[in-house]
Amino acid sequence: MSNDKIASNDKMTKLRNYLFLHASLLFYSIGGIFSKKASGYDFLSTEFILFYGLFLMVLFVYAILWQQILKVFPLTVAFANKAIVILWGIIWGYWVFGEILRWGMILGAAVIVAGIYLVVSDE
Repeated sequence: MSNDKIASNDKMTKLRNYLFLHASLLFYSIGGIFSKKASGYDFLSTEFILFYGLFLMVLFVYAILWQQILKVFPLTVAFANKAIVILWGIIWGYWVFGEILRWGMILGAAVIVAGIYLVVSDE
């Protein structure tokens, strides 16, 4: 196999791994939706149990996914990318809960994305 094909395969594998990482983090961020929904209901009501149960299910599945991520990425890279969950939280807050976006939130999200890029590009 030529060096170009090997480099191309390595890039595709790396891209696939990053997509898996960020899809897992997106899934993890959905747990925040369920936990916030649960907080709006009386403790141990049917709705509370439903949303809290969904939250626990997300955490359980994410724990398994996180172990798979750590097999592929160094802990520093995986954990630096985990900060993207804050950005997803802002998006979910706006879309799902009708929260107001503020410039500070947008600036903070931009700093987070820039920081992730710096950590990832340092590889």
